[in-house]
Amino acid sequence: MVLMNGLRLLCQVFPHTKPWRSIQIPRPVQRRPCSLYTCTYKTRNRALHPLWESVDLVPAGNRQSPINIRWRDSVYDPCLKPLTITYDPATCLHVWNNGYSFLVEFEDSADKSVIKGGPLDDNYRLKQFHFHWGAIDTWGSEHTVDSKCFPAELHLVHWNAVKFGSFEDAALQENGLAVIGIFLKLGKHHKELQKLVDTLPSIKHKDTLVEFELFDPSCLMPTCPDYWTYSGSLTTPPLSESVIWIIKKQPIEVGHGQIEQFRTLLFTSEGEKEKRMVDNFRPLQPLMNRTVRSSFHHDYVLNIQAKPKPQSSQATP
Repeated sequence: MVLMNGLRLLCQVFPHTKPWRSIQIPRPVQRRPCSLYTCTYKTRNRALHPLWESVDLVPAGNRQSPINIRWRDSVYDPCLKPLTITYDPATCLHVWNNGYSFLVEFEDSADKSVIKGGPLDDNYRLKQFHFHWGAIDTWGSEHTVDSKCFPAELHLVHWNAVKFGSFEDAALQENGLAVIGIFLKLGKHHKELQKLVDTLPSIKHKDTLVEFELFDPSCLMPTCPDYWTYSGSLTTPPLSESVIWIIKKQPIEVGHGQIEQFRTLLFTSEGEKEKRMVDNFRPLQPLMNRTVRSSFHHDYVLNIQAKPKPQSSQATP
């Protein structure tokens, strides 16, 4: 059994190593058929994105992200305050393809675009936001809820400018970052998102950038204030365990064509062999001994409803 587990690990870490390809190893049934490994290696081009090819990138920490959020296991915390969001559209700078996703970056030298409250003790400044998505609509989100995947997930990344002098410093320290995660689901066309979608043809290739001004990210927030929160990590290298995650319960609706525009981007630079930018999410990580707190009561999720008592029929005199 130890030998078989060792061979299986080698196959996952080194998918291109020929000696291991010829060995048939039974694979366990995946609860989530959309980890980055299974999506890109097993069902597509049989190659991990370069971001995940090195085993050295995966730390042995106890607070890694993303995770599967289980409704029943999350704990309602009445002390969680409402999250206050104040974004200044004038701080929006540009959108660029970094070879892994597309980022919308903001000017963060002052407290102009900040969040506070919720699980946070200080103000956190908005640095950037980006998305993760799948090759098809069945998966794409990094976090899952009761093992349910969404087609995409939005991350708004903020840093604690009270305790740290720069985003880079905050990203390496405990509670240095606060990331709001918002699920995207297919539905009606999202009018405000379309302004961003319209810029994507200009940044099709890696390392391309265009100006993107006067955009208010609060238009991408769901109307429901409810959220889960837990202590975790970045989901891209250096994977530092510095993040207070705030995962919104309610997804936002976007049109199918808008998600399709995400998939027109490329992981590759101009002149290189084209590789579509899809399945750019990290596999789920174990919860370990962490607690996921919720800002809302969730007994109703069990769908327990009191059934009306049957009325006793009385005989007609």
